[in-house]
Amino acid sequence: MFNNHLGQYWETIVDTMTDGVIVVDRNCTILKSNRALEEMTGYDKQALVGQPCAILGCNVCVSVDSNADGGRQRRCDLFASGTVVKRRCRLRRKDGATLHVLKNAAILKDGSGNTVGGVETITDITDLLEKEKVIRELKHLLSPRESFEGIIGKSGKMTAVFELIRNAAESDAPIIIYGESGTGKELAANAIHHLGRRSKRALVKVSCAALSESLLESEMFGHVKGAFTGADRDRKGRFEAAHGGDLFLDEIGDIPLAMQIKLLRALQEKEIERVGEQTPIPVDVRIIAATHRDLAALCREGRFREDLFYRLNVIPIRLPPLRERPEDIPLLVDHFIRTIRMRTEKKIQGVTEQAMETLISAPWPGNIRELINVLEYAFVVCQDDLISSQHLPSLKAEAPRQHQRRQERAPDRMRREELIGILQETGGNRQEAARRLGISRVTLWKLLKSHDIRIESRIRSAIDP
Repeated sequence: MFNNHLGQYWETIVDTMTDGVIVVDRNCTILKSNRALEEMTGYDKQALVGQPCAILGCNVCVSVDSNADGGRQRRCDLFASGTVVKRRCRLRRKDGATLHVLKNAAILKDGSGNTVGGVETITDITDLLEKEKVIRELKHLLSPRESFEGIIGKSGKMTAVFELIRNAAESDAPIIIYGESGTGKELAANAIHHLGRRSKRALVKVSCAALSESLLESEMFGHVKGAFTGADRDRKGRFEAAHGGDLFLDEIGDIPLAMQIKLLRALQEKEIERVGEQTPIPVDVRIIAATHRDLAALCREGRFREDLFYRLNVIPIRLPPLRERPEDIPLLVDHFIRTIRMRTEKKIQGVTEQAMETLISAPWPGNIRELINVLEYAFVVCQDDLISSQHLPSLKAEAPRQHQRRQERAPDRMRREELIGILQETGGNRQEAARRLGISRVTLWKLLKSHDIRIESRIRSAIDP
């Protein structure tokens, strides 16, 4: 009984489906569509029925010529293959937006076996593709190809640092990391711990600059109940917490002299005493220290103990400031743009070439931390796909003297004709030209500027006729 009336219920049935459904005749003219397809594409039924299926702008539906019945027809490739199974494609919505879908299709035949049309089911996978994109972004952020244990860089200086970190991690000797503020000293400490034999135990961190002398002693060595006002229970210190692992002493150059004596004793004797107690507690820790200060100069000034300095300065690792590795700036910019884009969901894809040149040539007194802040600001003010120079805050801060001297010594001895010849050979490709010359992109940029050479569709000088 129901079978006899199935046709009149057909429209109700297909309109309950979440997938889009479309029926076409042999000429690819749309005969039927359901509500889901209309919602996906933005077209109502009246706008679709009677129109060629090309109105949906599918990017993989290739029409073929046919000489059937003595004429030339445009027919969908469905009628040539007979079926379409799980094909990913893109449709064009009425408002021009792209719709990512998964398509299944089959031909329809009459009782005599003649092809009379086709039916397609369309699944919207736009959200799925967005999730796949997020997963790819996360994989890139968590393990970028140009990184070492989360530290971005492939310049010669950073490659040397990575090798030293790898070798130092295998030792139990004290390690001290020197570097200006914002160069990534804590990241280096994390890498040393992760690569070392103590990686299965804790990496405990202490910020020596953030605590007063009394609090620092309690944090480092712990205390017993009643040792001072507010000490209402026994408490382990960071040395005990790091037993068997690594203890990271950040900004060790700011530790008070009185505390330096107690720290030296702990390192020499490999034991500590909690505040308010005289019972020695054995500890087995490897010290990883870090500072932005010149400890040798502090020793000469009497502000840092020489014996502690020599105890800590067994394996020194110096992180170069950002201005000394400009070839890493494009990698860092790409990484941080991906990170900020993931968090803000803005569609910014990168920076313009002019903006990149501005970033590469900046002095960066705040190093990587300053670069991150600049890009955060750019994401706020930029409403385009690419960050341009106008979206960057002023980067004309006073550069350190060392950087000023380095700028004065920028190479300018290469002959102008030789430089133009290399650029012509590489078709104006700055990256390839810099590689052939054995210099960084920023050095090449300075040479072009000093020789008054501009790169356009062809290489020419600003003074050429």
